[in-house]
Amino acid sequence: MSAAARALGLTQPTLSRQVAGLEEALGVTLFERTSRALLLTQSGVELLSHFRMMGEAANNISIAATGQSQAVTGHVLISATNLMATHFMPPVLKKLRKTAPDLQIEIIATNELSDLRRREADIAIRHTRPKDETLFAKRLRDTRAHLFASKEYLDEVGRPKSLADLEKLSFVGFDNPELRLGLMASRGVNLTTANFNFSTSSATLTLELVRQGFGIGILPIEIREAYPELENPCLAFEPISIETWLVTHRELKTNLRIRLVFDLLAEGIGKK
Repeated sequence: MSAAARALGLTQPTLSRQVAGLEEALGVTLFERTSRALLLTQSGVELLSHFRMMGEAANNISIAATGQSQAVTGHVLISATNLMATHFMPPVLKKLRKTAPDLQIEIIATNELSDLRRREADIAIRHTRPKDETLFAKRLRDTRAHLFASKEYLDEVGRPKSLADLEKLSFVGFDNPELRLGLMASRGVNLTTANFNFSTSSATLTLELVRQGFGIGILPIEIREAYPELENPCLAFEPISIETWLVTHRELKTNLRIRLVFDLLAEGIGKK
């Protein structure tokens, strides 16, 4: 109950009263209460699909109503990877602040995909094309990623003269290193998990570890402009193309404030 209350932004006593009131109104017991948890009763199980349909309908009403709003004020929630949010979005946000100073912008910096249909975000910046037909997506200019290492690290271990030389060096893994082995092998670099002494799900931490000489990392080429201490350790390595998509719910495109933020992000990041 406490976890559910946190997810809903309520207090535990308030949620308990609401559940009790629902049970009383329906005349059924929905949960068996134990000392450690709540368990759905058979009645609760049978009604669950109906409750989900109600929740989906309420969510659709909220999206449709938001789409009708034409005020350039209020709250806009943007989801983006932490590297995109940190290094690509600030210049756009500066322009947005001048264009619509009354907007409240909230940014979720995460590598997890936000569910736009469930309003986990109004706008998302993704690196894969969405498959959901209820979403509106615009492809921005592709970027490329390359290998980067600090000059300090390369001074210490020596600069690779070939792709094979890379196999002797340390790498900083982003997410699960095993997922990167096939990508590297397709470009002529045969690594093993032993090459990845450090790994993290955070792209910004990957950048910092690379900067501080922990090994070689795969990073967007644009990063080099901000960090001159980084260099490409092997020019023979084929760059990795990265798609960038700006996504929102179709009905939210009719909302003036969502449209304004969407268009400015498309213009600003699309020129990167």
